[in-house]
Amino acid sequence: MSISRREALLGTLATPFVARGALAQRAAREVRVGFTQDALTLDPANHRNRETQTVIRNIHDGLMARTPDMAIVPEIAESFRTIDAATYEMTIRQGIRFHSGDMLTVEDVKFTLDRLTRPNAMGGATSPRRDLLGPLEETTIVDARTVRLRLSQPWAPMLGIIPAQEVVNRRHVERVGQEGMQTRPDGCGPFRLVEWRRGEAVIMERFAEYYGGAPEIPPAGPAQVDRVIFRVLPENASRVAALLAGEVDIINDLPPSAMRQVEASRNAQVMRVNGTRTFFVAMNVAKPPFNDVRVRRALNHALDKAPIIARVLAGTATSLRGVMSPDSFAFNPDLPEYRFDLERARALLAEAGVAQGTELVIDTTGATREIAEAIAALLSRTGLRVRTQMWEGAVIGPMWQNPERRRERDMYLTSWGNASLDPSDIMLPTLRTGGRGNHSGYSNPEVDRLLDTAEVEPNQDRRRDMYRQAQRIVSEEAPWIFLWLPQDLYGVSRRIEGWRPQADSRINLHRVRIAG
Repeated sequence: MSISRREALLGTLATPFVARGALAQRAAREVRVGFTQDALTLDPANHRNRETQTVIRNIHDGLMARTPDMAIVPEIAESFRTIDAATYEMTIRQGIRFHSGDMLTVEDVKFTLDRLTRPNAMGGATSPRRDLLGPLEETTIVDARTVRLRLSQPWAPMLGIIPAQEVVNRRHVERVGQEGMQTRPDGCGPFRLVEWRRGEAVIMERFAEYYGGAPEIPPAGPAQVDRVIFRVLPENASRVAALLAGEVDIINDLPPSAMRQVEASRNAQVMRVNGTRTFFVAMNVAKPPFNDVRVRRALNHALDKAPIIARVLAGTATSLRGVMSPDSFAFNPDLPEYRFDLERARALLAEAGVAQGTELVIDTTGATREIAEAIAALLSRTGLRVRTQMWEGAVIGPMWQNPERRRERDMYLTSWGNASLDPSDIMLPTLRTGGRGNHSGYSNPEVDRLLDTAEVEPNQDRRRDMYRQAQRIVSEEAPWIFLWLPQDLYGVSRRIEGWRPQADSRINLHRVRIAG
């Protein structure tokens, strides 16, 4: 792009967020997304955040991709094959260009995977995404089109994790350095960065030389719109208002309470998809009274989830009996249900010696405060005094991850995403002894054995059996109050075509187009 053209483009975007009267001046081939939070970085290797990856994924492509139905298909890779349980080969498409004009090569693929997995490979730092690639030990170049991925041991989730990693340009990283990678991406995706206004917007333009992406996600080819803007709108009311005014075309995290308002409008509709995030209340099993399984079972019986799902969530969630989404591999449909039974709950508490009036606290953040308060009110009907305490997310997460800091805490309303829809992605971090997301401090040697064995078991039928056994044990021992799996809700302008939400929460605009 010439300097004059870029300046002209930036001039049209200098005040992009305008009142309704100026909407006629909007480019017909521009799509705006009202988004809950800004990207943390534009470096694909330096985050663990879904919203950040949504932005990045429109600039960068990966070796593999997921269809809207979550099927895994080749993207930068033209094909792949399994050599043995711990070795994979991928053949790379020819003719792919980065936005800088550099051609993508197998050297870039190897560099990307090495940067993700090797200690200190990012300017002396190690990628926070390192463990997402499990036991990937070495990436070697076989020939000009082929790379081989060798794992230190079999790891069944490997192909399900690859779509979450984007390929970077080795020469660009060398040019701009680690610091430059935070703000100056050089991807090979459908859009290239024009400007990142921190806290306000990420502005991208169509990359005319885009190779087309995954052929299995039609129509392949360059993007069908000229520009996309991710506009940062953290407040629910502001996102909904912007959608209804026609100022944005897609909003994520549509509040259930706004569904009727959106559906009643002339210019927008509600789209929904089953999400991949399990919600639960983690109970601190290392301290009384939660070290008694009768108390944990009592609280599961005491919570009537139906009114919360119906009223607070407007019926947009599926009640869960255990850890995993019904859409996940190895989901156990035969888990017993903790039916709402207040008398049973009171009896179990009495058996455990928990006195009436005992005070318990549910830790929460502002985003889930309303739900936490509803849960506390319902649990208090047992005769306990349950209240909530609100924290900043940056405080509460690290506190519950640290056994020493959570020692005096009671319960934590939280969630865990499982975008791969594989049990490894949720059970291992949250329920294995010492897992990074094991907020409850739960530990069971048999569960650990089953999870560890399933990680390296290549036979999917045997893996399924192991995970189902582990789910049953966890259900019986109840380290959590099992809650629900919400649907992801979006408000979408009726002028948008060629896009629908997918369960991994990413808003991929590769195929989006404007009606008419």
